[in-house]
Amino acid sequence: MNTILYLPTRYFPAISGAEFYIQRLAEIYKKDYKWDVDIFTSNALDFKALRDPKGKIIKETNKYFYNVNNVNVNRFPITYKEEFGESLKELKRIPNLESLQLPNETISQLLKNGPYLKEIIDIFLNCKQKDYDIIHTTFFPYFNLVIALLIGRILKKPVICTPFFHFSNPRYLDSNLISVLRSFDMLIACTSREKDFLINNLNLTKSRITTIPMGVDFDKFAIVKENFNFKLHYFTRKERNYKLVLFCGYKNFEKGAISILKAIPLILKKYPKVYFTFIGPSTTAYNREFAKTKKTTNARIINLSPDNLTGYFDKNKIAAFMESDLYLMPSRSDAYGIAFLEAWSAGKPVIGARIGATPEVIQENIDGLLVEFDNPQDIADQVVKLLRNKKLRKKLGEQGKVKVQTYHSWQNIANITKNVYNNVIDSWRVRN
Repeated sequence: MNTILYLPTRYFPAISGAEFYIQRLAEIYKKDYKWDVDIFTSNALDFKALRDPKGKIIKETNKYFYNVNNVNVNRFPITYKEEFGESLKELKRIPNLESLQLPNETISQLLKNGPYLKEIIDIFLNCKQKDYDIIHTTFFPYFNLVIALLIGRILKKPVICTPFFHFSNPRYLDSNLISVLRSFDMLIACTSREKDFLINNLNLTKSRITTIPMGVDFDKFAIVKENFNFKLHYFTRKERNYKLVLFCGYKNFEKGAISILKAIPLILKKYPKVYFTFIGPSTTAYNREFAKTKKTTNARIINLSPDNLTGYFDKNKIAAFMESDLYLMPSRSDAYGIAFLEAWSAGKPVIGARIGATPEVIQENIDGLLVEFDNPQDIADQVVKLLRNKKLRKKLGEQGKVKVQTYHSWQNIANITKNVYNNVIDSWRVRN
């Protein structure tokens, strides 16, 4: 196997764990394996653009983002329709759509989530593309999953999906939406908990779902950058002795960012010499709670967004991880949580939520602590517990560091995934 098509929802510089996962696999296969790798994706920069023309997009004039680290990135404009029924009628005219055996309700709901990339479908229908050995898409519940399945039917090639299924989030549990996952030749789950959920809810055999964890660029976070000091840059001389609590992710309710803001006053009552850094895209709800927290406390909060950063390995982000005292992301919407791996690479303890896949990722009291989701008091108690106990912070951080060094290099994840590709292709050829 040496030709692969990736069809993610978005791609760098869009920031999300799912996007980064595809990016690292594509770069390793292109550079180290010398495979022919193509990315077909939307031009969306933020999630809003997937279904709303008012969202942020990557313009065609910015050619840098059409070849990223020597990987071809084909970005296509999103077709927005005032009435989704019109788009559905267009799709219904595609003969291969019927072979997917997807209910109208499923297609309609996925279509509303976006992105509807009509140009990609037209390219393959008109046979204007190269052949591929396998198609790999991500993530649920977006319409690019249907596009990937269509391409697979047109090319008569296997299609696999890494859904990053947030099974603890009620919004993802619609049976109509979930049904699309039955159509893939293979699903890759990030944890055994996700795999068990998909098996039970899709009524699939275990052979149709495999488990592969996420990876991390260990060396990026384990090496101290002497040319940039986060505390020196952002804080006064007096504040440099304060403890630093770090959050890195989408700043919304699902990721636990808003719950952290609500916990800050409770933390400061017991441990006033601490400051907080939030890195990631903001939401309206987060901004509202952030303003409230700033108004009612003297909390020192550094608030960084993608506009302040140069990418996944930005010096601000790396330095924040290296100089933090603990990493906090009490999320219910993570299929894995690459940021936990980044924190462990820097030798830092982590705190996650006791929900979904996280209790499998974080071994409680071994490499991190767990809290109840959206419980500010519980969050505050566990943060203060770690801030007061240097020995515990060091123990948890070191255990996490050993774990990522041993199991979670992206090269290791790529090797495991390559074997899955080969097995799926071999099985496909036998069946067809």
